[in-house]
Amino acid sequence: MKTELSEIKEKHREILQKHLNEIKQIQSLIKETLKTIRKIEKSTEVSSTIEYSSKIREFSKLRPKVQVSLPTFIPKPIDHEKLYSLFGQITPLSTATEENVLSLNQPTISVRELLDVPELIGAIQTGHEHLRSVACLNEDRIWTSGETNDIKCLNIKGSLARTFKIKSEKKPNDIAVDSDGDLLYCDGTDGTVNIVKNGQTEELITLPKWTPGNLCVTSTGDLLVAMFSDDETQSKVVRYSGSTEKQTIQFDDEGKPLYSGNNNTKYITENRNHDICVADYGAGAVVVVNQEGELRWRYTGHPSVTKNNPFQPWGITTDSQSRVLTADTENHCIHILDQNGQFLRYIDNCDLKDPTGLCVDNNDNLCVCEFKKGNVKKVLYLK
Repeated sequence: MKTELSEIKEKHREILQKHLNEIKQIQSLIKETLKTIRKIEKSTEVSSTIEYSSKIREFSKLRPKVQVSLPTFIPKPIDHEKLYSLFGQITPLSTATEENVLSLNQPTISVRELLDVPELIGAIQTGHEHLRSVACLNEDRIWTSGETNDIKCLNIKGSLARTFKIKSEKKPNDIAVDSDGDLLYCDGTDGTVNIVKNGQTEELITLPKWTPGNLCVTSTGDLLVAMFSDDETQSKVVRYSGSTEKQTIQFDDEGKPLYSGNNNTKYITENRNHDICVADYGAGAVVVVNQEGELRWRYTGHPSVTKNNPFQPWGITTDSQSRVLTADTENHCIHILDQNGQFLRYIDNCDLKDPTGLCVDNNDNLCVCEFKKGNVKKVLYLK
């Protein structure tokens, strides 16, 4: 349309210019005629007067008047359906409610940045020959387990406060502590998850055809159990409220398995945003799903010239800032990620050897199991 208007404007200009040129030509002729008449008036020759022919009749004929009509825009009817298809449309307002859980004991969280250089602030010799798991009971005590059937409670000075032997003659697959301070553990020999209250063992969950591998307690008191099938071809995470199964997490939205199907460790933890984080050793990945069990992200390691062995995560934990920390046993370090799976840094300066199980205490101090040495090292990594 802009081009059409320009063309119309140019044509109108040409017509008016032509008309103006014709008028100027007539004006020039009139001036010349007047000069001739003045010469005749002053002349004494009679012949020039006789020969003169009047041009009044010729000049009295005016040029045709040019009528210029401006262009007019004629709108077409608007087809609103076509307009919607071109520009889209606004969806109606929708509202939804979300359960708001108030925790009276939850402290106010302040932002804590990472230390430039993490510091080793303590080490506890547990007496386990092959140390696998650690769970923080409080700021002063931890539960630990290895490849024997005893679970040890130690204070921060390394003194043995208590020893508990499980029913089986073999190791517990994993341990955890609930909000009441009660110990929970997975027994792979009989496929059970057990809770220890006042020194007495109660069988909480029995799993026919499945073996509980690792577990954690959520912020709402639910229990998340990572397990594998007895034929070691499938793995899944199941949420329990007490002994009642509430949720199963096994496949992504394309029906593909989320976790590797084997009996390798799959340490598990819940983040503060309710994401469920699994360190899948067999897959070489940290697999994170949201509270509904939908895949959010996978982390398969960070390129490094000094970390030469494949990334195969063992222990996993989260802190008050929703950061995810996972143990890289083969490369003797800890990976720190943000809640969206972005690599932030390594902890590789505290002389860690074969790190396995992890936990974070209420002060955000990191406790790291050293598999072969049997130590629990406490690391300060936040400002």
